[in-house]
Amino acid sequence: MKVRDVMTSNITAADSNTSISEIAKKMRDLNIGAIPICDEQNYPIGIVTDRDIVIRGVVEGLTSNDNVAQIMSKQVIYVTPDMHVHEATRLMGENQIRRLPVVENGKIIGMVSIGDLAVQNIYEDDAGHALSEISTPSRPMM
Repeated sequence: MKVRDVMTSNITAADSNTSISEIAKKMRDLNIGAIPICDEQNYPIGIVTDRDIVIRGVVEGLTSNDNVAQIMSKQVIYVTPDMHVHEATRLMGENQIRRLPVVENGKIIGMVSIGDLAVQNIYEDDAGHALSEISTPSRPMM
């Protein structure tokens, strides 16, 4: 099965000048936990999660008017729509991430999440393994 078979294609993206407040409102209104940040050509240059807002924004003392470029993850791991879902779950596990932008011809066309993969019964074991790797702390807990 290919990523295109399980990805969400109706996505919301933002640019790096979008305020943290606008991003948080979009997440709330759409009931999502991550928004890709794209350049003028719709290529993902970052991603911001609800966790980024709290850990990198609130804890660091940023205001809701600050732009999202200050808190987004800049290293974007992405997949292509023709990539096999096994490869997507491997990337999620190795990089301890729950969502991957789907890029085709240099433009974002969708997102695939660990949840998208888990609902496919045939890939339940892969998704479970990836989630296990994601949930394992990469550094010792204090």
